Amino acid sequence: MIKTRLVGLLSHAKKYIVYTILWQWVALLSQVLAVFSIADLLERVIYQSVTAAVVERTIITLILVVIVRFSCERMGARSSYLACVDVKRILREKIYEKMLKLGASYKEQVSSSEVVQVSTEGVEQLETYFGKYLPQLFYSLIAPLTLFAILCRVSIKASVVLLICVPLIPISIVVVQKIAKKLLNKYWSIYTGLGDSFLENLQGLTTLKIYQADQQKADEMDVESQNFRRITMKVLTMQLNSTSVMDIVAYGGAAVGMAVALSEFLKGNISISGTICIVLLASEFFLPLRLLGSFFHIAMNGMAASDKIFKILDLPEPQTGDKNLPDDSLDISFKNVHFAYEENREILKGIDLYLPAGSFVSLVGESGCGKSTIAGIISAKNRGFTGEITIGGVSLSEVNESDLMKHVVLVRHNSYLFKGTVEENLRMAKPDATEEEMKAVLKKVNLLGFLQTQDGLQTKLLEKASNLSGGQCQRLVIARALLYDAAVYIFDEAASNIDVESEELIMDVIHELAKNKTVLLISHRLANVVESDQIYFLKNGEIQEHGKHEELMQKDGEYRHLYESQMALENYGRQVNRDV
Repeated sequence: MIKTRLVGLLSHAKKYIVYTILWQWVALLSQVLAVFSIADLLERVIYQSVTAAVVERTIITLILVVIVRFSCERMGARSSYLACVDVKRILREKIYEKMLKLGASYKEQVSSSEVVQVSTEGVEQLETYFGKYLPQLFYSLIAPLTLFAILCRVSIKASVVLLICVPLIPISIVVVQKIAKKLLNKYWSIYTGLGDSFLENLQGLTTLKIYQADQQKADEMDVESQNFRRITMKVLTMQLNSTSVMDIVAYGGAAVGMAVALSEFLKGNISISGTICIVLLASEFFLPLRLLGSFFHIAMNGMAASDKIFKILDLPEPQTGDKNLPDDSLDISFKNVHFAYEENREILKGIDLYLPAGSFVSLVGESGCGKSTIAGIISAKNRGFTGEITIGGVSLSEVNESDLMKHVVLVRHNSYLFKGTVEENLRMAKPDATEEEMKAVLKKVNLLGFLQTQDGLQTKLLEKASNLSGGQCQRLVIARALLYDAAVYIFDEAASNIDVESEELIMDVIHELAKNKTVLLISHRLANVVESDQIYFLKNGEIQEHGKHEELMQKDGEYRHLYESQMALENYGRQVNRDV
């Protein structure tokens, strides 16, 4: 069972596989030498013709054999290690490179949990495939032929019988393989599904606790775990049964060979030493293949994992252009743009909008109307749209994604902050940023004073910056975006779900940024978009109204109704707070 594509992907390991086989073969030859020496000594003892020189020669031979076998074991283990030492690194690099090629929209084709699982557990399985299984496979073919070539001079009949019995083990392996392949594919499907559920429930644990739905999800995971346990037990049962079959074939074949050798001895066709050699070496015809059977199950698991890996590596890469955007201010134009996440659920229904270079444009509307989808399309997170989109006069489909990322920055309400220091998170935007530049952007978002009470730029952040408040996290995210100094900024609810003070600070920064950058602000709170150069009101995936705030208020349409409703609610809330 050799997967040529997998071997070709890691062709550098071939020489170490050859070295491993060579050391195993040398160890076998030394063992044969030891057996012949012992057999010769026993025959001399039986016939009382042993001499001190013979004993001395046998002892020296055995000592040399022990040294050779020890050396071969060490060198074989080293070659095996070297055969698989780079497997994990190379495969993980290939998977990561594929994720980079898939770009920001990779989640449209594969889940993050599946990528993580095949990059960890799946790759670990393939380490055994290269380090153990492949060398053992070839050695299992060489060893019986080597022994046959040696023992046929002792007894051709016994040697032929042993050699004929050897293929019974590969036949049993092939039969098992046909059963195991389907079973292991199902095993990996259930395994990755369980991983998806676990990751999702872990990320949403706080929400589950709040709504007391944690027990429900725990029960659901129990069911999935039971399914995984059952499929695991089926795999283990299959492995145990196949191992038993291979044991019967191996030891049964060796017993048949021994019986033939004893029969030939009783007929006087072979000597005592020859009989002893065949009896002692009969099992060596089968043990390499028997050991191969032990590695076979791990290799099959690795093959199932490799199918998952190649499924990811074979994902179609999005069509990206090779054009670069101009370095000056950029305008953005949408003409009759349609988009659907699912075939029967269209999100955008012929959108037309225009963001002039250096303008401050806002996108508003009720939840689910397609605002974030537009932000995702501009930032290449969502693909598969139809219509015409241009940035700086260049069609979005023709723009190189890396260059697009240099010119467009998307800031969401949940943009990721990495575990590490504040400085490390800021340097993601500009690796060569000076301390003064970093402090300047932190000052703009009114975060520098707080950090100076901590450890400054070396302030430690926990995972997702959970040791900062929501407002502080969002301000740090915006500071990082400001340091990047892009031509286009998209703020997707960047001032939502935070305290009023932080919201006002963030809006001040956005208004200041809009003086010399192209800014698209997506906000559910209309009070934040009043000063926009242009406001687009979305409803059900269509532009219902657009214009300046005053113009939209005069139209007395959907925008005015929503704005007045929000203002009335906010005024009521402020009145209640004063009364309290």
